[in-house]
Amino acid sequence: MIGLPKLDREAALLIDVDGTLLEIAPRPELVEVPPELPDLLQRLAGERDGALALISGRPIADLDRLFRPWQGAAAGLHGIERRRPDGSWSETGGSAADRAAAAALDRLRPQLQALAEQERGVWLEDKGRTLALHYRAAPEAGAAIGAAAERLLRGAGDALRLIPGKMVVEFQPRHHSKGGAIAAFMAEPPFYGRVPIFLGDDTTDEAGFAEVNRRGGISIRVGPPSAATAAVYRLISIKAVLGWLAETRAKAGK
Repeated sequence: MIGLPKLDREAALLIDVDGTLLEIAPRPELVEVPPELPDLLQRLAGERDGALALISGRPIADLDRLFRPWQGAAAGLHGIERRRPDGSWSETGGSAADRAAAAALDRLRPQLQALAEQERGVWLEDKGRTLALHYRAAPEAGAAIGAAAERLLRGAGDALRLIPGKMVVEFQPRHHSKGGAIAAFMAEPPFYGRVPIFLGDDTTDEAGFAEVNRRGGISIRVGPPSAATAAVYRLISIKAVLGWLAETRAKAGK
């Protein structure tokens, strides 16, 4: 991958959270937020008239708790939730596809809980509209968890998809994705007409990379070059991401 191009304040920034801005913790509630990060997000958003959005698998309420007082544009639960820079929300949940996905998750919930209880160190994170099986504390169970999750998916109908991540597999509504969330932001002000930049670190971010590439934007995968990716550029670590964002802001202010 080639070196990152020079950026300015005309670009729209779309940024994943865990593994991109924050180091992954044993459990999501244990992450540590660098004290300077909320202020950096506020300043970067301000320089772009609000064209900065966090694109996360977490609920938006969780993002607000982590990054307060920042409370800008965000997509939560892989695009199921979306808040615009002005604070208004794009509502989802009432479509036939949403209802089918919710019913499929309801059927899977007890089966996934039972699966988690069978393996020491495996736990189920119930986000309401997605379900994630974490095995960071039991990496040796990864193959078995993945195979069991695939079997359950095949029996759940076609409303859901299964996304493998870093020591986690997650069941999500098939019709929502980070790519779809990015497309929705880019169709509205203040994102519309800007060059999109998306930073992510995991399989769940690949749809976002593909969407940004389709728009002629800048896709950046975070981490060592150990996985195939649609991203065109790479930053090696979260430290490098934070340094690059701070440097980008400094250049933009000149």
